[in-house]
Amino acid sequence: MEYTFTTANFEEEVLRSDLPVLVDFYADWCGPCKMMAPVVEHIAEQMEGKLKVGKCNIDENMPLAQKYRVANIPTFMIFKNGEQAAIFMGAMGTEEFVEKLADALK
Repeated sequence: MEYTFTTANFEEEVLRSDLPVLVDFYADWCGPCKMMAPVVEHIAEQMEGKLKVGKCNIDENMPLAQKYRVANIPTFMIFKNGEQAAIFMGAMGTEEFVEKLADALK
C-alpha cells in the first residue's frame, strides 16, 4: 500500500509511525519522478508491514519541501522513530534503489 503524505498528515503518518517510512518527494511534471513511480510501488508491495511507503507532492506541500530542504526531485527520505535517517535522490535502477534502501534500514 502506498500512502499520500501531506502537510496535514505528515507528523501523524511519518514522524509518529511505528514502522520506518520511505517518503518520495515528487512533482507531477517531473519526468524522473514518473520513471521512479513503478519502482516505489514495487517497494511498497514488497515491504508492506515492514516499511511504510508514500509520496509527497512538493507543489501541493511546499512547507514540507522547504522544511526538509528538498532541492531536487525525486528525493527519497527514510524516517525512523520520527527522525530523518537517510536521503537519496534522482532516478536510478531498481537494484540500486533497493541497495540504498537496505543500507538505510540497517
